[in-house]
Amino acid sequence: MGFKCGIVGLPNVGKSTLFNALTATAAAEAANYPFCTIEPNVGKVAVPDERLEKIANIANSVKIIGTQLEFVDIAGLVRGASKGEGLGNQFLGHIREVDAIIHVLRCFEDEDITHVEGGVDPIRDAEIISTELMLADLESLERREENLARKVKSGDKESIALRDLIRKILPVLQDGYPAQSVKISEEEKPLFRQLQLLTGKPVLYVCNVREDEAAIGNAFSEKVKNFAQKEGGRHVIISAAIESEIASLSSEEEKKAFLDSLGLPETGLAQVIREGYRLLDLLTFFTVGPKEAHAWTIFQGGKAPQAAGVIHSDFERGFICAETISYEAYIECGGEQGAKSAGKMRQEGRGYLVQDGDIFHFRFNV
Repeated sequence: MGFKCGIVGLPNVGKSTLFNALTATAAAEAANYPFCTIEPNVGKVAVPDERLEKIANIANSVKIIGTQLEFVDIAGLVRGASKGEGLGNQFLGHIREVDAIIHVLRCFEDEDITHVEGGVDPIRDAEIISTELMLADLESLERREENLARKVKSGDKESIALRDLIRKILPVLQDGYPAQSVKISEEEKPLFRQLQLLTGKPVLYVCNVREDEAAIGNAFSEKVKNFAQKEGGRHVIISAAIESEIASLSSEEEKKAFLDSLGLPETGLAQVIREGYRLLDLLTFFTVGPKEAHAWTIFQGGKAPQAAGVIHSDFERGFICAETISYEAYIECGGEQGAKSAGKMRQEGRGYLVQDGDIFHFRFNV
């Protein structure tokens, strides 16, 4: 299990350039005019994790399989997208299918690259997209409430609960706030997900800056930082141009030397992955053996049987226990046998909450 992030923004802010760089492909045509991307391009990248390589080395694993992050490059939205402007309805539909939104904002001046709004203002751009998503959600919820009327009259409990939740969200959207700002109870969460609200998805704002500003940002990115904090989102500063250059380098040594020369500790991809994990409350667990070392992803709060189910539904259905070693214990004891001898392997049952870095061997019976 990975997670799917939709890359959105106004035309000509660097979405497709970023997508190409992050996925190291030329699948999306990066062109200097609006709507060069009409169908969403999808690219998968392995999530870098030093821990995976270390446990693989100890276990002499033949194969190393990382968990994956999926990027969806969605065409540029414009004012009026919620009413169909610029093929807006089609593109908004693509956003409904992703887990999180990566909102690319142009934070650089360049006379050679046109801006659909006539000038650079990332906060205005963010608000344009946010408004269009809220308008689309308003229309969707109003229509949904009308369609529920008959079932509500018949006393259908789920329909009544869904109608009540809609009535809780609508005033918030009407006041200009996203659906994710509504306090949702644990009981309401499944219904909230069922609504597939565009403004109910977590947002990572990506400030696309010039190469010489990637290390410290600029006045534009500082405004975005404050805006993101107010909205309850997160932000990162990257240069799509730098990411493109990194993607063209073949060796890790070259990439590190290039990053060092720019004063950057890591790639934009690493930042996006880390912040994406934080946004979605994800964590990583491992399985390891001589055949392969494998990283897997699960949501925070997931229990051992659910982790087993990430690997195969049979593992969850017939779950008996999870033989568990922490990553730290595995490294410290030199592998599984050493951890066993040191009493660092535990048998965990159905109620065990998965911890980041756990190394599992699942016992099951079907």
